Amino acid sequence: MGWAIALHGGAGDIPLSLPLESRQPREEALRRCLQIGVEALKAKKPSLDVVELVVRELENIPQFNAGKGSVLTNKGTVEMEASIMDGSTKNCGAVSGLKTVVNAVSLARLVMEKTPHVYLAFDGAEEFAKEQGIETADSSHFITAENVERLKQANEAHRVQLDYTQPLQNGSKEERPNANGDVQLGTVGCVSVDSYGNLAAATSTGGLVNKRVGRIGDSPIIGAGTYASELCAVSCTGKGEAILCATVARDVAAMMEFKGVPLEEAASYVIHECMPKGTAGLVAVSAAGEVAMPYNTTGMFRACATEDGYSEVAIWSAS
Repeated sequence: MGWAIALHGGAGDIPLSLPLESRQPREEALRRCLQIGVEALKAKKPSLDVVELVVRELENIPQFNAGKGSVLTNKGTVEMEASIMDGSTKNCGAVSGLKTVVNAVSLARLVMEKTPHVYLAFDGAEEFAKEQGIETADSSHFITAENVERLKQANEAHRVQLDYTQPLQNGSKEERPNANGDVQLGTVGCVSVDSYGNLAAATSTGGLVNKRVGRIGDSPIIGAGTYASELCAVSCTGKGEAILCATVARDVAAMMEFKGVPLEEAASYVIHECMPKGTAGLVAVSAAGEVAMPYNTTGMFRACATEDGYSEVAIWSAS
């Protein structure tokens, strides 16, 4: 047994030709956030603190679809959501519809620790944030030029799309949408097991480009986008509606619990056998310090490290 950590920055139809200026900042951010998590685990921080810390960092990076980089609704606004779960206690917290909260994952943790509830959304969540004195910002803090352009393109194409669609240059060929008119991609999340075997998971997102105001995805839903138990911790990314319907995160834990299969087998089965191709990926760790990062999309921004010295930052398959 030893500590382990894994994080993601979205899975989807990430072209192998992704420009260096789009790829490199995300890879460097993943590497930096991974190091932050590793240092916290080496300092004997509990997993719950580690996943919150790492996801907060990811939320503050505008290249990811969470916090400062959240994509825009059909009204040109942000509606952020997040969840966090402690595997040892099964305690969890979730939030949706946030417009001013700088770090949604921290508000989710406050819901878990300071209220009798699991989930707060929209005006109620914003009111709770004010009561707790959590950091907020004007909506302009979260709106980037890149996401304004994405919304414009989505409106012109009359479609809802996932967040890693690259803004198109004049005269460039548009990425091919799937049968539902979406281009596949995901969100941010982190899972960890500490030196004492305690597990935790956290996920945060801005949702879909041009989504209808009020839409809620998988990221704040315990058992779908996020789950942790005494066996494993899971954070998902991809097409939220598909992940919701398949209860992906809980199914990984259920396979380990009821069938006794190892983490890698459980995670791989759920992603490759239970989900339509091109819809999802996940990162997961087990109480034994194992790591799994399967995806059925073209790629997934991901990183992991374990106490025995293994470390990886990757987007596509090595093959």
